[in-house]
Amino acid sequence: MTQPTQPTQLTIFGEVLFDCFPSGERILGGAPFNVAWHLQALGDRPRFLSAVGDDDLGREILQAMDDWGMATSGVQIDRQHPTGKVEVRIVEQEPHYNIIPDCAYDFIQAEAIAPLAPASLLYHGTLGLRSAVARSALTRLAQQPGVSIFLDVNLRTPWWQPGEVFHWLQQARWVKLNQDELRLLGFDSSDLRREMTKLLQQCRLEQVILTRGEAGTLVCTAGGEFHGATPKRPQRFVDTVGAGDAFTAVYIHGLLAGWSIPQTLEVAQRFAGRVIGLRGATTTDPGFYREFSEL
Repeated sequence: MTQPTQPTQLTIFGEVLFDCFPSGERILGGAPFNVAWHLQALGDRPRFLSAVGDDDLGREILQAMDDWGMATSGVQIDRQHPTGKVEVRIVEQEPHYNIIPDCAYDFIQAEAIAPLAPASLLYHGTLGLRSAVARSALTRLAQQPGVSIFLDVNLRTPWWQPGEVFHWLQQARWVKLNQDELRLLGFDSSDLRREMTKLLQQCRLEQVILTRGEAGTLVCTAGGEFHGATPKRPQRFVDTVGAGDAFTAVYIHGLLAGWSIPQTLEVAQRFAGRVIGLRGATTTDPGFYREFSEL
C-alpha cells in the first residue's frame, strides 16, 4: 500500500464572519478563519479562500488580515451579498448561534480560485458548504491530485444534511468532530472507541479526532491505535467560543510539523485552554502565541 504524501502546503477554505455578542462586541470569527488566523501566528502561512461583501465589514476583515500578515488574495469580493454575521448568545457558559443566511462566503466562486499546490493540506468545515455555489468550489479543489483533506465537522441546524456530510467524510484523510456530532451521524452506542472505529473504517480515514469538552480528546488511527489527552483547568475563563478552532489549528500545525499524536494533543489542548480566556476566538496579541510558535 502506498504511503500518503506528507503535506507541505496549507489551504483553508470557508466562512469568515463577525460574531456579534449581546454586549455589542463584534469579533472576527468563522471556524476556517479562526483556524487560518492561528496558523498564521504559528508560522504556517496558510492560503485562506473565502468571500466578503463589498461593505464596511468586508473591508474591516481584509484590513485585519493584512495587519496580521495574512495574504488577502484568496478572499473574493462579492458585490451582491453581505459579509457574514452570526448572533452569539451565551447560555449557561455555552455559546448559541444564529447564523445569518445568504452571506458572501456562501458564494465563493470556483473559477476565481487558482489551483492548489501539489502535496496540499486542504482544511474545510461543513457549515461553509451549505450553499451549492460554495460546494461546487470546494469540489473542484478536492478533486485536484495530491490534496489531503482535513474535515472539521460542524453540524449547525438547519445547515446540514447527513448524505452531504458523509460525502465529505469519504473525501477526507483526517476528521475532527465532537461527541454530539458523532451521535448525530448515527454512531450512537455508549462504546465511543467502537463507534469511532466504525466511522474511520466506513469512510476510510487515517484519523478520527473526537473532542469531548472537559473529558478531553480521543484520537483513533487507521492502525487501530487510540490516543487521549485531558485538558487542565484553565487559568482564566471567559467563553468557549473558538476553543475547538484553536485545538484544530494546533493539530494541523502538528501534522505539518510531523509531530507525534501525543505531542500534538498535549499542545493543542493547552492552546485551546488559553483561548477559553479570550472573548471570542482570536486575539491580535502576537505574544499570546509565543510559547506555541517556538515549539
